[in-house]
Amino acid sequence: MDHSAHHTGTAHDHTAHVGHAGHQMGGVTWGAAAKATLHCLTGCAIGEILGMVIGTALMWGNVQTMILAITLAFIFGYSFTLFAVRRAGLDWKSAIKVALAADTVSIAVMELVDNGIIALTPGAMDAHLSDALFWTALLGGFAVAFLFTTPVNKWMIGRGKGHAVVHAYH
Repeated sequence: MDHSAHHTGTAHDHTAHVGHAGHQMGGVTWGAAAKATLHCLTGCAIGEILGMVIGTALMWGNVQTMILAITLAFIFGYSFTLFAVRRAGLDWKSAIKVALAADTVSIAVMELVDNGIIALTPGAMDAHLSDALFWTALLGGFAVAFLFTTPVNKWMIGRGKGHAVVHAYH
């Protein structure tokens, strides 16, 4: 299929788009990067909160609770992309490949930052579900992880990697 008429560069030049506050990097707007990061953060947050709640409620140790939370963050993070590309018509094997390519680095950075903040916040790992410290460290970690992961996603999307691989299926 010939797409040359669509991609002449005169009618609609994607590199001319300017993102949030007028900044752009590699033709990818900050808004697009933030949207991809929010997509990833949603799945990660659901999985991580679920893991932290389960581990804390069962009075597991810190290591076991974090392993469960991180595992569930990856599962839920991947599942958001997996089901979206399946709805777009991809078979399971292709959908899994797209989800792994789209989300692995983003989820890994998010989990590293978020769990690092939780681990480094005095008392957070020993806090109970009813303690404000538990929720403050967890949710604050997500906010900081978002700030660290958005530039990573922007850089990756600008190079045709990460969440950029999903755009063909939207």
